[in-house]
Amino acid sequence: MVKVGIIGGTGYVGAELIRLLMNHKEVTISGISSVSFSGQDISSIYPSFYNITSLICTDEDEVIEKSDVIFAALPHGLSEHIAKKVLDKNKICIDMGADFRLSDESVYKKWYGKSFDLSELHGSEVYGLPELNRTRIKETKLVANPGCYATSIELALLPLISKGLIEEKGIIADSKSGVSGAGRALSQGSHFTDCNESLSAYKIANHRHTPEIEEVLNSASLDKKVKLIFTPHLLPINRGILSTIYTTPKEQINLVDIHKEFTEFYSKEPFVNVLPLGEVAKINNVRLSNYCQISLHYDEDSNKLILISCIDNMIKGAAGQGIQNMNILLGFDESEGLNTIAPAF
Repeated sequence: MVKVGIIGGTGYVGAELIRLLMNHKEVTISGISSVSFSGQDISSIYPSFYNITSLICTDEDEVIEKSDVIFAALPHGLSEHIAKKVLDKNKICIDMGADFRLSDESVYKKWYGKSFDLSELHGSEVYGLPELNRTRIKETKLVANPGCYATSIELALLPLISKGLIEEKGIIADSKSGVSGAGRALSQGSHFTDCNESLSAYKIANHRHTPEIEEVLNSASLDKKVKLIFTPHLLPINRGILSTIYTTPKEQINLVDIHKEFTEFYSKEPFVNVLPLGEVAKINNVRLSNYCQISLHYDEDSNKLILISCIDNMIKGAAGQGIQNMNILLGFDESEGLNTIAPAF
């Protein structure tokens, strides 16, 4: 059995990793760490684990020492030094944060307000979107797990961008996410009375997933000129992302042909489902699963191709995708531990 450790095991992503990994046939959880809850049993923080696991929160060095694979489930700015410790021991690090998602240090500094601490590590990482980088993921020991919004938008646009079917500039991505996307730490915007029975935009033209999305799409683009307008919104639900993406085809299109392009592009992907024409992707059909559902729609009068992409932000947008990357890297069945489908109601 492969021993897996989680640094930052008491955040929402850490807790989801524990929940999913406990059903994985090829691994065992060797340890979890937490600064805020050191010495405490995970079930005292998340009672759903009561009498199921007795994992005790220790420190990061102990977790690294006891593990073969380490998930760093931490906010940005905290993973570089952990990755160095892991790589120095010739072990595998999957960073669930943003420290390795951007290749250009100047772009990272602009959007995250700090420089790389360990520039020598950058360049060895692989961006962990399996549908784009599966072969490269198999060959690395450092995976940069994508952002949740980025995952939903990139998966919707990759078939179009990679074949030059839409204008690379002027793409509009309007995304809505459940409150868990803000993390476990409470903020004014995530107070029940602020977000319940409401819908609000935030970080307008200033969200950190914007450069990540553009960099990834440019890596697949023929012209390398992708620019998009991205506006996230907070939904008063626990989990899930729905992204509505407006694009302009370079020529008048036939939606049946575009749908065929999408289905062929994702025909071998276990976790991306392109819905039949006429159906609309919805959050409740992917909730608690590692699946992405995409639906295609065309406004002929304005020549706009509209994409709707839905994921569970905590699974395909975070913990599930991290485990999918681990499975690829270790040669396991890619779906191991991730076979849960959304509840029917």
